[in-house]
Amino acid sequence: MNEVLQDGGVPAQVRRLLVDTWVREGDFLLAANLGRFDTVVGNPPYIRIEQLSPDLQSEYRRRFESLYDRADLYVAFIQRGLDLLTANGTLSLICADRWTRNRYGSQLRRIVSERYRLKAYIDLNQASPFESDVIAYPSIFALSPGESSNVFVAHLPTGNAEECAAVITAFHDSGVAPGIQSAIYDSWFAGEEPWVLGSPEHLAILRKLEADFTTLEGDGKTRVGIGIASGNDKVYIVPEGADIEADRLLPLVMRSDIEKGQIQNAHRCVINTFEGNGGVIDLRRYPRLSAYFEKHAEVVRKRHVAQRSGDGWFRTIDRAYPALVPKPKLLIPDIAGSNEVTFDEGHYHPHHNLYFVTSDSWDLEVLGGLLSSRVALYFIWSYATKMRGGYLRFQAQYLRRIRVPDPAKLSPAIAEGLRNAFRSRDFTKLDSLAMRAYQLKTIPDFEFVDTRA
Repeated sequence: MNEVLQDGGVPAQVRRLLVDTWVREGDFLLAANLGRFDTVVGNPPYIRIEQLSPDLQSEYRRRFESLYDRADLYVAFIQRGLDLLTANGTLSLICADRWTRNRYGSQLRRIVSERYRLKAYIDLNQASPFESDVIAYPSIFALSPGESSNVFVAHLPTGNAEECAAVITAFHDSGVAPGIQSAIYDSWFAGEEPWVLGSPEHLAILRKLEADFTTLEGDGKTRVGIGIASGNDKVYIVPEGADIEADRLLPLVMRSDIEKGQIQNAHRCVINTFEGNGGVIDLRRYPRLSAYFEKHAEVVRKRHVAQRSGDGWFRTIDRAYPALVPKPKLLIPDIAGSNEVTFDEGHYHPHHNLYFVTSDSWDLEVLGGLLSSRVALYFIWSYATKMRGGYLRFQAQYLRRIRVPDPAKLSPAIAEGLRNAFRSRDFTKLDSLAMRAYQLKTIPDFEFVDTRA
């Protein structure tokens, strides 16, 4: 600050007075008596809350209801900034956009919905506005006390000077400017709903689908889950025939084992460190496994999960489920350009980079056909966080929001067609059949990297 004032020609005595008056050093989230402000601007830090000390985590969570689940600390900065506004004040930040869609942002979205008006939202997801080489998936938003209506939304592919000038013109004019994608939303999302930032036409179709069909898990007989995270794959993933008791090994499928909808058996297993009742095994009953873990004890004991598990220091982060292996399931990679769905007849336990779908109500190949379609991808594209290069995160929280028809009401002809097209990987036919299943004539165009073929 002093250097900026000096460069501006401000005398030294005045510089010292201004710096002493304007600048306060401290913990913004804990500082008292900051006052009220007409304008709050900034770029909050991006820090996962679990990286902080337990005491500081506890205090932040006590003060800020927005710090939900595994929230990033910037969520609390947004809430604190909003708390400091005058009745006519505005908070405007450039910040990572993950809170607008992810589970951990749900409480902040509720706070905004109940108390504040979103005036403008500028999506910079595909742009690189920072000088440093950082992937932050940023956005710029402006919030004030009140109720959201006539929200200006724009998407900037590069964030260059021309696009920024066009956004300013559009915001102060009709909401439309050449060279940028922008729109005015008459209303905004309620409660904890993710912010779906397509066009108003896109949102109208999405809302119709949400109203007409139930969620993937809505029948109570279909489940979305994620594969096992071990804590150290180099130790816990071993070849078939490893010198470990056979009942402690489960055949494993990883993302890299799947190609064009087919699973290539890599002849690898994951070590199961749990009993059927969910408790950690008694290692003394497994001398060969015990010897294996002692050989790798140094790295295994350094894991965070080991340090808080006492006698169960050798356990995996997640529990493995032997009953999942023989169960038919659909496998979906965590990160992909489009919906890559593979059918496992019942041979493997998924790794943590794969989500799985099981069902007691669906023929899984019929469901696999629907989930491989452009309509299903439309849901994911609407809800999911978007990564550089057009790739999407197919997380459980987004998969669970996919709507599907009632399998009992799906016509036999459509069901048979979906099954056959899924087996033959005929995506053109799958897309056509899915449109009929969802009773759609058209859906708005949306950009994605088609990696299904």
